[in-house]
Amino acid sequence: MDRKGRSKIVKDYAIEEGFEYCGIAEATFMDEDARRLEQWLSKGYHGTMGYMERYFDLRTDPAKLVPGAKSVITFMMNYYPAVHQREDSPKISRYAYGEDYHEVIREKLNNLLLKFRAQFGEINGRGFVDSAPVLERSWAQRSGIGWIGKNGNLISKTSGSYFFLATLITDLDLEPDSPYAKDYCGSCTRCIDACPTEAILPNKVIDASRCISYFTIELKDELFPESMQGKFQNWMFGCDVCQEVCPWNRFSTPNHEQHFTPIPEILNFSTGDWEELTEESFKQIFKRSPIKRSKFKGIKRNLQFLHQHDK
Repeated sequence: MDRKGRSKIVKDYAIEEGFEYCGIAEATFMDEDARRLEQWLSKGYHGTMGYMERYFDLRTDPAKLVPGAKSVITFMMNYYPAVHQREDSPKISRYAYGEDYHEVIREKLNNLLLKFRAQFGEINGRGFVDSAPVLERSWAQRSGIGWIGKNGNLISKTSGSYFFLATLITDLDLEPDSPYAKDYCGSCTRCIDACPTEAILPNKVIDASRCISYFTIELKDELFPESMQGKFQNWMFGCDVCQEVCPWNRFSTPNHEQHFTPIPEILNFSTGDWEELTEESFKQIFKRSPIKRSKFKGIKRNLQFLHQHDK
């Protein structure tokens, strides 16, 4: 079977597994991305996320993750919900409405590897979901799936940006797709203008240390700086502002993955319900949710900050 035939089978299996898009790139060293990442880190835009500094050489050379790597396969999975939270409750980023996507997608990647081995014989491969060693958005653009917008998100012209990205690096020789060459953001600056904390800088640079998602999820024990008072717009976990204002997200459609069905409490909890939540109930309700990443203590801190400063 030739490379083109193998690539078609790979993409057919990806759709079977529930991914909306699948693109393929040649596994090569990412020299331009390496320079951009180095500059980004040197300016401290990663804040206290020390893991962003680690594995630098692994991030830019797929052969260091999978010896003999020939192809990088990128998958996109829609998480846009069919229903949304009540208006008066503390806001949660839409990606966290259902079960933890890391677990859901990791299982799908493992299933795909098994199918590939059954089809093509013994191959090496490693799957990554939102993982520090892999620059998923760069690989997605190289795979022809979309472009990286001014807000740093991977955007599809037909479906918007409410997608999870996953990557599978393999020594399977596949036909690469053409890179996505165009940038359809044009002169639009809606995401830059709307960001409450001015975290979106020119030239598609994101100062993650100013992002509401960083404060509400990544910071574990620290208190928020006074400069952030009144800027969170009632976001308790994550933030979707730059996606909400993006014109391309008018094409978003609800996902069909049952694991991403919203947890009822996320849709229905009032501010009072969140404030009265006990640690025992938190652990039970959100045991499969991305929200557990902030821990009970973090959610309580976020709520207190909103109550004191963000009304």
